[in-house]
Amino acid sequence: MKIGVLALQGAFIEHQHILERLGVETVQVRLPAQLEGLDGLIIPGGESTTIGKLAVDFGLLEPLRQFGKQRAIWGTCAGAIFLSKDARRDQPILGIMDIVVERNAFGRQVNSFEIELEMPFLPGQNGRVYPFRAVFIRAPLIEKVWGGASVLVSLPDGRIVAARQGKLLATSFHPELTDDDRFHRYFLELVQSPFEP
Repeated sequence: MKIGVLALQGAFIEHQHILERLGVETVQVRLPAQLEGLDGLIIPGGESTTIGKLAVDFGLLEPLRQFGKQRAIWGTCAGAIFLSKDARRDQPILGIMDIVVERNAFGRQVNSFEIELEMPFLPGQNGRVYPFRAVFIRAPLIEKVWGGASVLVSLPDGRIVAARQGKLLATSFHPELTDDDRFHRYFLELVQSPFEP
């Protein structure tokens, strides 16, 4: 298995380190040709407008859209905004996932927080499922899911912070900033699952 990490801007190296720790061949993607031969792709957190503009500059926007029609993509934080069909503002996005995302929904950097959330779909240890510590930094919120998308994780107040649509995955939080690799392992299972259009 070979997984790409979009390396235009943001926390791509943290994702790469976790994947390498899991024994996965990893490629930093900056050009369309680097998508060749990949089984899946992670779009990291960072600044979604910058990621979008750089994707346009490097001719990546359409190749990424085509990639997402056939292969797994996981967007974390800014990556979730980039995947969405509606980011509530005019900026370059892929527009391939049936979600509406509100940028900086929880406020500024000082409003960043961590919370333990129940995620029973994640593998546990010794048959025991335990909460996942979710890190939110200037995080977006998934306001709405429709069509092929479904809610994966919500906060205790019901606000949506993770969604899935076939092989597309969006999280408001940053699993790459913890030592818990279960979300990355979940994505790798998604990569290997049969294709769902």
